Amino acid sequence: MPPSHNLVALHPAPLEALAIPAELDGRAGTNRATGSHAQIAATNDLDAIRAWLARFAVKPATFDSYRKEAERLLLWSLVELGKPLSSLTHEDCLRYRHFLADPQPAATWVAGGGAGGGRKHPRGDARWRPFHGPLSPTSIRQAMVILNVLFSWLVQAGYLAGNPLALSRQRTPKAAPRITRYLEPGLWQEVKDFIASMPQETARDRAHYHRVRWLFTLLYLGGLRIAEAGGNSMGQFFVRRDADGTMRWWLTVHGKGDRDRLVPATRELMTELSRYRQHLGMTALPSPNETTPLVLPIGSTAGRTAGRTTGPDRTTTEGPSRRPLTRAALHTIVKDVFAGAAGRLRERGEAFAARADLLDQASAHWLRHSAGSHMADNQVDLRLVRDNLGHASLTTTSLYLHVDDDRRHHETDEKHRIDW
Repeated sequence: MPPSHNLVALHPAPLEALAIPAELDGRAGTNRATGSHAQIAATNDLDAIRAWLARFAVKPATFDSYRKEAERLLLWSLVELGKPLSSLTHEDCLRYRHFLADPQPAATWVAGGGAGGGRKHPRGDARWRPFHGPLSPTSIRQAMVILNVLFSWLVQAGYLAGNPLALSRQRTPKAAPRITRYLEPGLWQEVKDFIASMPQETARDRAHYHRVRWLFTLLYLGGLRIAEAGGNSMGQFFVRRDADGTMRWWLTVHGKGDRDRLVPATRELMTELSRYRQHLGMTALPSPNETTPLVLPIGSTAGRTAGRTTGPDRTTTEGPSRRPLTRAALHTIVKDVFAGAAGRLRERGEAFAARADLLDQASAHWLRHSAGSHMADNQVDLRLVRDNLGHASLTTTSLYLHVDDDRRHHETDEKHRIDW
């Protein structure tokens, strides 16, 4: 039965702007814990969610991801079921899982769902919607994992009596690897060819070309996550002598889980870093502890000062700017390149449409998956691939492990190349 609260139903709003009718705010939710053992002060669902999210405030990427899933479930519960989140049952959660695969009606749930679909809008925009289209099976599984964390915490905090997702915790068969999240070498070559063809007539064109080339080099050769490309600096490159006396460059990456890992800075990677820095008017190699972000906004160079041209991608601060590009800005740059490469493919005819569609789906994380896949295809030891991508803890205190690091650098340098 559709809910009677039409204002909520017609206009799903972000958490910070959401006004919930008193009868739906969760104070009387059927799954509310009884007694006086509550560990949080929240008396309604919205405040309980905010208390949970506050734990992740210092980790913006995690906060955004967790807020998105909690927000979607809360809005769905209010709009589709007309009940508070604290009254959801196991059966309701199963229905929600199916809903994620096709959020309908699209005009209510999907940004631009009534006219083309998929476009993102700022959270303060009246056109904002919780979804940008159907979720993939992988994204659905991730959403349910996050919601299980939410419900478990609310039970532990004494706010809910039980976790309605707990009955779904049995292990399910793993899905087959999704080849669509990986660029096979031919498709990867199409992306590199598109970058090589980018215009360089104007100073801004050249600046954009050099930045794109460096960003794709960093994401592919370094296997970095998009947040790592935005959250680390050039001063984290360093050089050390290996057991044979060879000087090798490395990049210390502070990444997921607040862990550090060492990424081999291959000769190609250092050549491209020098190329990018010299285009910016900087020295070819970074100084120790240099604070320059790995990727800079156009116009934000060490060789330029205040008073340059203005615009959303320009700096007007005095002296050299050290503003890193945001995660969203880096993501947009990558998506634009994939879209451009897809457009070039479509120009060749219908036979290339499927490959173009695949590129349209690609994101920065596909470059990381592709890097790992290409290293494995080129017979880099899988243990070295694991360490390059940060899938294991990093230890550098042992001489034995130091020798292993030298071998990892050598094999990565010899077998993992971008070949611009």
